[in-house]
Amino acid sequence: MRRIISALVISVSIGLSPAHAAPPLELASGAPDRHIVVPGDTLWGIAAKFLKDPYRWSELWKLNADDIKVPQRIYPGQVLLLDKSGKEPRLKLVTVREQQREYVEPIRQPIATIPPQDIEPFLSEPKVLDKAALEAAPRVIAIQDNRVIAGTDDMIYTTPVKGNEKVWQVFRPGRELIDPDSKNKDVIGYEAQFLGTARLVGAKDPASFKVLNSKQEISRDDRLIPAPRQDVVSYIPHAPTTDIRAKVLSIYSGINFSGPQSVVALNKGKAAGLEPGHVLAADIAGATVDDRYDGKKATYTLPDLRNGLLFVFKVFDRVSYALVMSATRPVSVGDTVRTP
Repeated sequence: MRRIISALVISVSIGLSPAHAAPPLELASGAPDRHIVVPGDTLWGIAAKFLKDPYRWSELWKLNADDIKVPQRIYPGQVLLLDKSGKEPRLKLVTVREQQREYVEPIRQPIATIPPQDIEPFLSEPKVLDKAALEAAPRVIAIQDNRVIAGTDDMIYTTPVKGNEKVWQVFRPGRELIDPDSKNKDVIGYEAQFLGTARLVGAKDPASFKVLNSKQEISRDDRLIPAPRQDVVSYIPHAPTTDIRAKVLSIYSGINFSGPQSVVALNKGKAAGLEPGHVLAADIAGATVDDRYDGKKATYTLPDLRNGLLFVFKVFDRVSYALVMSATRPVSVGDTVRTP
């Protein structure tokens, strides 16, 4: 029986641990003994108060692999206590008894995992489509009164639609996303430039839509997709359990460098095992140096250095989006990110 239990413990440990053995938890410098949750707090921000590596939050809570995929409900007013009595630190919720109040308080909302305002456009707007989805999307073939462009409250007409969704998003196909790791320069998706939203008013051929709002002018050959459900980013930050290596494909707003609170696209997605909540480490590539000594020349590549951490919040099949949570130097297109 002892051997069976030992084998089960080992198998569970392997299932929950990354590809390499995790070092002991290291508390952040000046980690408080307790923290009172206030409105505006985020899970990541609180984790950074207690841990040197905030992505190991689930270990501080002693959560298992199933728990980290379930929203962790932490509310303003709750007290978090850091327990150092065991071999490793542990975080607990403390019950605080308050005097009953006669007035009615508004319903409390749990704190977000990461700042929602930094990723809001990416939760509601399409960003990456594969070739099949792009070709299947209804295409604008005409605009009311034979106009060249359309805006809010205008009627647009498209190729046939499938489904009975009422609200659709209008987008313009953007540039191809090329996988930098592929030898054949594989296209792994197409960025979609969000133009606005429209309501389906007639599903006949051609289909009729009324533009509800437009951020940019809508013209012929622009396309539509059903408005996606806005995902709530509530997964607990955690490292992937497999060895993942990816590269920064692009940086939102078309710039070449980014820092904290910037959004980057990566060339790996669901197919590689990435999921919302995964945290990846961004590296600075080690420089190549020439050493000349005693009439001889040798070339060395210095080790990569940790630059910062990225939080993956939206995942497609072969592309994902991540928020830069910390960085000592700018994150650049082509930089490597990996399982920390």
